[in-house]
Amino acid sequence: MTDKTPAIICVAITGSLPTKDDNPAVPITVSEQIESTHAAFEAGATICHAHVRNDDGTPSSDPDRFARLKEGLNKHCPGMIVQFSTGGRSGAGQARGGMLPLRPDMASLSVGSNNFPTRVYENPPDLVQWLANEMRTYGIKPEIEAFDLSHILQARVMMDRGELTAPPYVQFVMGVKNAMPADREVFDFYVKTVHRLFGDVPWCAAGIGRHQLELNRWAAEAGGHLRTGLEDNIRLDKSRLAPSNAALVTRAVEICEESGRKVATTSEAREILGLAAAR
Repeated sequence: MTDKTPAIICVAITGSLPTKDDNPAVPITVSEQIESTHAAFEAGATICHAHVRNDDGTPSSDPDRFARLKEGLNKHCPGMIVQFSTGGRSGAGQARGGMLPLRPDMASLSVGSNNFPTRVYENPPDLVQWLANEMRTYGIKPEIEAFDLSHILQARVMMDRGELTAPPYVQFVMGVKNAMPADREVFDFYVKTVHRLFGDVPWCAAGIGRHQLELNRWAAEAGGHLRTGLEDNIRLDKSRLAPSNAALVTRAVEICEESGRKVATTSEAREILGLAAAR
């Protein structure tokens, strides 16, 4: 990967926290998610990172909702990489991986625990190993969500044990309150550590809240890939709410262009990540 490698843009469309009271643009129902993702896809996103919610806005782990979302994305966003979240806000224990038999292209995998603003984000080793095994069983590429340096090192341990297949795709998550702040020196060390442990592999960065654009710029300049979307940040700038996921993707595209990076097409993104061509 170099600073001229086409940049993959991942749009995290919903998450489990922002509500329509926070920003009316947050898509909640499956139909809203499909519509919002399609607009983001047209703007340049090639990965959709997806949680699902009940119609009342509460987090859900219902595989049927994931199935309907995947079907809609495959229809309306041809070739887009579908990445399901196995994060802890939408379920407990193995319910977090109940949608993996649907065989999305990718799924997020947090390999260690850390503090969140008001709770501990628990990822016990037995659950992490089970989720990783399910992803191998169904041919799903994990995205290693690194909230801490130790999570990058743990991914190397899991790969050595055969629990993860090479090459990995690591995403740095920075700016979560009580976890790793958005610190440029730490970011640079994360990049150096990924290359030291895994070689020339693709990686991504996500900034939470006001740090989203900051991490977009760092990643674009350093040859990484970008994550944006209303899950992580509900504002387009300090004073304006983002009118849509597509608006945040458009800003990420502009950052890539400012950094001299071409935005990856769906086929280029699949090639970079070692994924099969879209069916």
